[in-house]
Amino acid sequence: QASQEELKAAYRRLCMLYHPDKHRDPELKTQAERLFNLVHQAYEVLSDPQTRAIYDIYGRRGLEMEGWEVVERKRTAAEIREEFERLQREREERRLQQRTNPKGTISVGIDATDLFDRYDEEYEDVPGSSFPQIEINKMHISQSIEAPLTSTDTAILSGNLSTQNGNGGGSINLALRRVTSAKGWGELEFGAGDLHGPLFGLKIFRNLTPRCFITTNCALQFSSRGVRPGLTTVLARNLDKNTMGYLQWRWGIQSAMNTSIVRDTKTSHFTVAMQLGIPHSFMMVSYQHKFQDEDQTRVKGSLKVGFFGTIVEYGAERKISRHSVLGATVSVGVPQGVSLKIKLNRASQTYFFPIHLTDQLLPSAVFYATVGPLVIYFAMHRLVIKPYLRAQKERELEKQRESTASDILQKKQEAEAAVRLMQESVRRIIEAEEARMGLIVVNAWYGKFVNDNSRKNEKVKVIDVTVPLQCLVKDSKLILTEASKAGLPGFYDPCVGEEKSLKVLYQFRGVLHQVMSADNEALRIPKQSHRIDADG
Repeated sequence: QASQEELKAAYRRLCMLYHPDKHRDPELKTQAERLFNLVHQAYEVLSDPQTRAIYDIYGRRGLEMEGWEVVERKRTAAEIREEFERLQREREERRLQQRTNPKGTISVGIDATDLFDRYDEEYEDVPGSSFPQIEINKMHISQSIEAPLTSTDTAILSGNLSTQNGNGGGSINLALRRVTSAKGWGELEFGAGDLHGPLFGLKIFRNLTPRCFITTNCALQFSSRGVRPGLTTVLARNLDKNTMGYLQWRWGIQSAMNTSIVRDTKTSHFTVAMQLGIPHSFMMVSYQHKFQDEDQTRVKGSLKVGFFGTIVEYGAERKISRHSVLGATVSVGVPQGVSLKIKLNRASQTYFFPIHLTDQLLPSAVFYATVGPLVIYFAMHRLVIKPYLRAQKERELEKQRESTASDILQKKQEAEAAVRLMQESVRRIIEAEEARMGLIVVNAWYGKFVNDNSRKNEKVKVIDVTVPLQCLVKDSKLILTEASKAGLPGFYDPCVGEEKSLKVLYQFRGVLHQVMSADNEALRIPKQSHRIDADG
């Protein structure tokens, strides 16, 4: 975002610093020529609006393409960006042709009621009766894939298998979806199964206004009892920036009318819903709090009251790796009893384990359903997950270091050469700042600092950047923008892929100041808040 005036000022300053004629030592003169040429090349690119736009979008590779294959030379910066967006859309379409977007769910229902509902007196003489019987009483597996046919047409193939208490069945469905315009799409569905027979459906989505849309789903289910028609319509509207309102009408096998309001913000998710229908009518309120931590922790609770009884649910979920989220929910209801539901999302696959503990409201079942998963999670996290993630991160960092080793070595040599060339300029800057009681950088370090006791085994990786930072001081001020400091003159990256900071100890008006800044954080000194208290 730098202006042409800012570019010219920076170019002149670096030219004065690296000009070969200012250095008599043959070795310094050679290093100065190399850095001076780099500065000149950078200014040639950034001072031309066309080449600057190409570099901003395509990087160095765009500048190296012969014959201006990327765009026509006469185009403006805005036209270059439009061309880039068009090419990007074409790449997305080609990528779309190769993508199947698989999604799947595996659900395993576990009956563990024997842990709490036992008849010890009746079965005390039966062999093996001392061990509670835990069994799998139901399973469900579903899978779907998408096959893009054109940029507007997609085929979706899905199937599922279910079994419960020894009885089961399955079905397979094929859907063809077409995006008719920017405002809507339509979908035809064909299905067949060993339990319900053929199915024909039609789904239509349409944006009525920028804040309102409607979805209609019609279906004909054929079976030995005849044809069963069904119709579902959902009308939704944005009530404000973070709130949606829904009205749903369902007619057919389970007719119902449902209305709900959903508010989703950065820190919370709130839902209130009411349904009148056959066979179930209910009211439901749920709330989810989103913690702004690295693991994206969420805690939730809900209350559901209806003709079927009352259900209270509470639980939490947390990210355990880059692509995995683990969650657990405790369900306490009348007359449903107590259940524990464990869910693992791994990329586009979901693994769900509902464990039914008891048909009664037993405090012991609620206690173990709540405390048990927490104890197991923290033990697994400390003994298995954390060491695994640490080892995985180290492997990735090692690969990154190996792939960038030659580049980093070159950057290090350039930085060291720049520091040697800065010495004379820095001496003059310090003399001028001392004369006015201005800004003098006493010490400055850049890289990875370890201040947390939990990371005391990690190695500190920093470089001394006192000279290059003092060289950036102008009129007793130092201003760094929001960008990685590894690109500053005299800097390089001492720890590729790791979190870095800049620590500065400086003197202003004879008083010591200290500040630590994150790598991509803007920094402006001097500041009163950086002052070191003499009493401390």
